[in-house]
Parts: sequence; C-alpha cells; structure tokens
Amino acid sequence: MTKIIDFDISDKEHYQQALAIREQVFIDEQQVERKLEVENEAAAHYYLLLLDELPIATGRWRKTSRGIKLERFAVLAQYRNKNYGSILLQHILQQLESRPEELYLHAQLKAIPYYQRQGFRTQGDMFTEANIRHYLMAMPK
Repeated sequence: MTKIIDFDISDKEHYQQALAIREQVFIDEQQVERKLEVENEAAAHYYLLLLDELPIATGRWRKTSRGIKLERFAVLAQYRNKNYGSILLQHILQQLESRPEELYLHAQLKAIPYYQRQGFRTQGDMFTEANIRHYLMAMPK
C-alpha cells in the first residue's frame, strides 16, 4: 500500500529519508555534485512516497520568480516504471491545481516523454544543468 507524506525541512526524519533517495539517484547514479543537489533546501515543500512504510520516491516544489518549480523527483531504481512516480506527481499536481502560478520543471531528456504524458509541454531550447541535458517544461493553464 502506498502513502504520501507532505512535509517541510523541519521534519528531520522524513527529510533525511527523502535526501537518502535523492543521494542514491542523483549523486550516486547520475554523478550530480552534492552541492548542486542540495540547493534551496529550506525553500522547498517536500513529498515522500512510502510503499508498505518503505520510502521509495520523493519530489518537491518551491516558489521562484517564474512560478512554482517542481523538482528533485526521484524513484529508487528497483521501483521505477511501476507507476509510483506518477502517483507522486499526480498527488502534487492536485495539491497545486488551484494555485495561480505557472507550474514548471526542468526535465532530463529521457524524462520528457513521461512529463508530456502528464500534460507538461516543452518550452525553449535544450540546456545543460548538472552536466545533464534538459528542457524547460510547463503545465498549460
């Protein structure tokens, strides 16, 4: 059974669980520098998806000058392609649907089809962030 926990950085236990997932996915697997991975921590609102009480996926959002940026979505390797990322993303989108700000994210190239299926659309040119190619994607209003 899945459960999603919403929290902020003051919830140290859940924050550490989310950070452990991000470290495994972004730092270990994708070789993202740790200092880049832990930017803007205090400004974000976090989510942790539990499967039978085991933390397996995380994501967050934060307000920026452009709108609300969804970021740091990570699912542990053995749980990918089993719909857990979509469950988490849909939960977050439902929570944010009444907000007037633009919802956007920076999608890695391999994740673009996934985010397109969720309703996001690419904008602008490809760019490199943390040595990984990305596109800006936004949710149409």
